[in-house]
Amino acid sequence: MIMESVLIKNANIVNEGEIFNGDVYIENGFFKEIAPQISAKSPDVQIFDAEGKYLLPGVIDDQVHFREPGLTHKANIETESRAAIAGGITSFIEMPNTVPQTTTIEKLEEKFAIAAKTSSANYSFMFGGTNDNLEEILKVDSKNVAGLKLFLGSSTGNMLVDDPEVLEKIFSSTDLLISVHCEDEQTIRNNTETYKKQYGDDIPLKYHPIIRSEEACYLSSSRAVELAKKTGARLHVFHLSTAKELELFTNKIPLKEKKITAEVCIHHLWFSDKDYDTKGTHIKWNPAVKTANDREALFQGLLDDKLDVIATDHAPHTAEEKDNVYTKAPSGGPLVQHALPAMLEFYHQGKISIEKIVEKMSHNPAILFQVEKRGYIKEGYCADAVLVDLNAPWTVNKDNIAYKCGWSPFEGTTFKSRITHTFVNGALVYKNFKFYDVKNAQRLTFDR
Repeated sequence: MIMESVLIKNANIVNEGEIFNGDVYIENGFFKEIAPQISAKSPDVQIFDAEGKYLLPGVIDDQVHFREPGLTHKANIETESRAAIAGGITSFIEMPNTVPQTTTIEKLEEKFAIAAKTSSANYSFMFGGTNDNLEEILKVDSKNVAGLKLFLGSSTGNMLVDDPEVLEKIFSSTDLLISVHCEDEQTIRNNTETYKKQYGDDIPLKYHPIIRSEEACYLSSSRAVELAKKTGARLHVFHLSTAKELELFTNKIPLKEKKITAEVCIHHLWFSDKDYDTKGTHIKWNPAVKTANDREALFQGLLDDKLDVIATDHAPHTAEEKDNVYTKAPSGGPLVQHALPAMLEFYHQGKISIEKIVEKMSHNPAILFQVEKRGYIKEGYCADAVLVDLNAPWTVNKDNIAYKCGWSPFEGTTFKSRITHTFVNGALVYKNFKFYDVKNAQRLTFDR
């Protein structure tokens, strides 16, 4: 660990619903002092003048697929965590559908060992549930693992959990936070067959949100919510994509008291089904990007707190893999580098405040997953922070894309805001498109 002393001066500090100008002193990897004015404690202190810039707590992305092990031709923990810090994401939670899958304690610890050596951002991993690994699930230490991931829609290998008895037993038996991908498999299969009869494998992309339909999403998410209410399980529903699903969630109680929570992803806030004509398979995700009405309802759900978290579902594939006919083009796309700039674009459009962005991308993931001492700019907390220049336009292109796959659905987009500095546990790891050869990341721990 690099334990430098850092003084950030004249920053517009965004924290807990407020923006205030001040200085931040970092020592031994923690926020040591936050005050209107702070003097350097010694000649060795690194001083950064943040005049005009905004200091945000590092983003915590609760859903990424970094593809290691087994799928490293697409991405790996080293490359994607670098892309994450370029996007202001200082902590990530990675999913279990790698090869082999993360469905045993042994495979889980192997991924932690890889991250300890190669990750630029703080890290944790979801443990994967299957129809037959309850014994392994019960061995998971909830203080050191983010939670349990269940695929209730199709996924890699045998990770589809489709046995109702098994599902209820898992929900009833574990204290782990259960995160779910909700799409009804039978509905999707039936819809796919209907369109394959008409088009073969080359189904027009515009039918993707009809195949992976509102009905498929709602059927699955409503069952998961019903089961959580029945068993008392702690449920988090990933990547909502429809207006209809919002009725399943509440904004009537504080997040800390919610047993059932939900998130929305960047692509479901940015794109709509009108974009399939120009973006094609590059915006093919599961769940599918749906209508503009769905998009606007999701944005409103974010603002009125039915949706608790903004995540990426970063899931890269090579350009060659994506450049296929419908049934052969995999779903998913890279997003960690461009998620925060995209949300700040909404700020410039007057759709959301910076304070709300920080709440949904930093504070709330920390609350929801009970992450220890992260997600805030607070004295005594781990010094994960991001400096943002709201008036430094840049255009996404091949030369500045950090993903191993080398492409982005945002190519050609000009963002008004730029991440200028990223600090992980007090160390500067990224500055203005330059990466520092610093591995200061830590394994996330959880206050449970």
